[in-house]
Amino acid sequence: MSEKNASHDLRAIAHQAMLDRGLEPDMPPAANQQLQGIQGPARDDQQALRDLRQLLWCSIDNDHSMDLDQLTVAEKLPAGRIKVLVAIADVDALVKTASPIDRHAASNTTSVYTAAVIFPMLPERLSTDLTSLGEGQDRLALVIEMAVAADGSIQESAVYRALVRNRAKLAYPSVAAWLDGKDKMPEKIAKTTGLDEQLRMQDQIAQVMRTVRYRHGALDLEIIEPEVVLSDGQVVDLLQPRQNRAQRLIEDFMIAANGVASRFLENRGWPALRRVVRSPERWDRIQKVAEGFADQLPVEPDSKALAAFLARRRQADPLRFPDLSLTIVKLMGAGEYVVQLPGQDSPGHFGLAVREYSHSTAPNRRFPDLVTQRLLKTAMASEQVPYTPVELTTLATHCTRQEDAARKVERQVRKSAVAQFLSGRIGETFDAIVTGASEKGTWVRVLKPPVEGKLVGGHAGADVGDQIRVQLASLDIARGFIDFVRLGKDR
Repeated sequence: MSEKNASHDLRAIAHQAMLDRGLEPDMPPAANQQLQGIQGPARDDQQALRDLRQLLWCSIDNDHSMDLDQLTVAEKLPAGRIKVLVAIADVDALVKTASPIDRHAASNTTSVYTAAVIFPMLPERLSTDLTSLGEGQDRLALVIEMAVAADGSIQESAVYRALVRNRAKLAYPSVAAWLDGKDKMPEKIAKTTGLDEQLRMQDQIAQVMRTVRYRHGALDLEIIEPEVVLSDGQVVDLLQPRQNRAQRLIEDFMIAANGVASRFLENRGWPALRRVVRSPERWDRIQKVAEGFADQLPVEPDSKALAAFLARRRQADPLRFPDLSLTIVKLMGAGEYVVQLPGQDSPGHFGLAVREYSHSTAPNRRFPDLVTQRLLKTAMASEQVPYTPVELTTLATHCTRQEDAARKVERQVRKSAVAQFLSGRIGETFDAIVTGASEKGTWVRVLKPPVEGKLVGGHAGADVGDQIRVQLASLDIARGFIDFVRLGKDR
């Protein structure tokens, strides 16, 4: 048993991990030079631009997020309907196709959020300021408008450009605690007349929309990634945050907005860059997981049946539900970007139970969203499509590959941080669940603390979803390796 490199700098580890995965950790000189020539936020004097600054727009994001991509607001309509508006930062107004900043964004395709340092897709002066929908700032945006019936169905929708202003920058934890009745109203809500009623209306209609998605077979999953707490560059704690009510509110609106964006392009006869998750790769193993809970699933992949099974398990054992969620996600297989040309059928998104889904709501953080934004703007203006089908197909493959690389960087650095946190605990034993099993190896996740590592001993016969007892065998902080050996029989 061994422990290596206990004093490695996590920032250096993150920088090297980016290079190892074919990502650019640093902004190129040409991009920095272009940035110097950008004097301020984008301005647009077109008369067709709607002025919606008077609405009670607000952002809800992580506590320390400054790269704010979207705002939300809702209005009551006759017959019990609610108008939901999602404003998306107009990043394309400052970041033009094939410019140096765009080329860097197209290279990495996503911001990379590691435990030690953030590698933004765009220069921070843009993503956290000039193209961010910051509080009290007038900003250009694309607005996705939806008329939602009392039963949660979207009856009408529209996409247009507008000028907006964020009235309050809010954070998930405090908004969720207030909505749940567990804490007082956040100060910014209390100080903004009408915002409390506005947010309760958003929360109410989001819950109805979520129910409709689940009824159609959308999967109610909850994945917990350990949140690393640093002090002077050293890991001092691992938190295990659960998804909260405010996060679900925003998730529901973004899923609906992404669907509207995709259908808008389809109706205009425009190509689209879609995010798909095909039918699960290992449905047979998902069936066996269900059987382990004395439950049954159909022989053929069925999202409604799987959704119902997950709902039963969440109610029966909410504490362990994230472990089951992780098992199902691993067995479903990875998502990918594909090009949807006019008139073609889409494979759809199994986990969301939708056939039309294009990432569009985070153009400061994801390149596919910026591509979709450009497609939407040219479709609205009846201008030439900014990308050829061949270019879009190449982009789809590249974005899938780079996004996968980015997730691996984040996971590696998180593991390095966790390995640092576990220093001195070699030989301790833990309850764990098997999260991956293939020719490449077998992986397990410890239930407490929330740690994932490789099973290097006793892995014969172990498969995804098995609950076992393991012992911490070795650590390698620099490489993010956490190795366990299996003890005894399955619990």
